[in-house]
Amino acid sequence: MSYITIYFGEKPVYLCDALTKEIEAVRHHPDAVFIDELSSAAINSLLHEIEKKEFHAGIIIHENFNKLKKEFFKHFKLVKAAGGLVKNKAGEILLIFRRGKWDLPKGKLDNGETLQECALREVQEETGLMKIELENEINTTYHTYVEFGKHILKESHWYKMLSKGNEDFKPQFEEDITEIRWVKKNDLKNYLDNTFPTIISVLKNF
Repeated sequence: MSYITIYFGEKPVYLCDALTKEIEAVRHHPDAVFIDELSSAAINSLLHEIEKKEFHAGIIIHENFNKLKKEFFKHFKLVKAAGGLVKNKAGEILLIFRRGKWDLPKGKLDNGETLQECALREVQEETGLMKIELENEINTTYHTYVEFGKHILKESHWYKMLSKGNEDFKPQFEEDITEIRWVKKNDLKNYLDNTFPTIISVLKNF
C-alpha cells in the first residue's frame, strides 16, 4: 500500500490507497473527514473543513495513489526542500531553534541542484558545520502554509548525516536561527513538545 501524511499546522491529512491500522483508527474519530471519491469538489470540501477549529484529521482514499497525489497537489504550489538529521561522533543529534520552535536544518532546492546537494548546503549554511558526511535518505515530509496569499505545499526530503569534525556552530541569524544544540537521545523527549509533527517523524529515525 502507499500513503503520505500532509500537515496543515498540527492537523494531518492522509492520502492513501488502503487503510492502515493507524488511519483506520483516525477514521473513527467524530471530527475526522473521510473521502472515498476523487474530484476537485471533494478536495475543496476537505480543504474548507480543515479551517474549522474542531477538525481532527482528513483521509482521502483512492485505488490509484499516484493519481490521487497528483490531483491533490494541483491545489497548491509545490516547493521542494531538503535537510539533514545530523549526528556527531558522540551519538548526539543536532537541533536548531528557529522562530520559537526546535527544528532541523533544511531549505529550498535551488535550480540545477540535486536533493542531496541541497541538504548538505542547507546544513552547512544554517549551522556553520562544514565537515559533514551525507549518509542515507530517511523519509519525505509534507506540510502546508500560506505565503503572499498563495497556498504552498512543501515537500521536504531528509537525509542522515555525520558531523566528522569538532567545529563551532555559526547560526544563520538571517534565517532566524538563534540557537543550535547537540542533544543526547535520552534528552530528546524534552524537545518534542515544542517542535513540528513533521520533525517528530524525522527524529523517530534517530
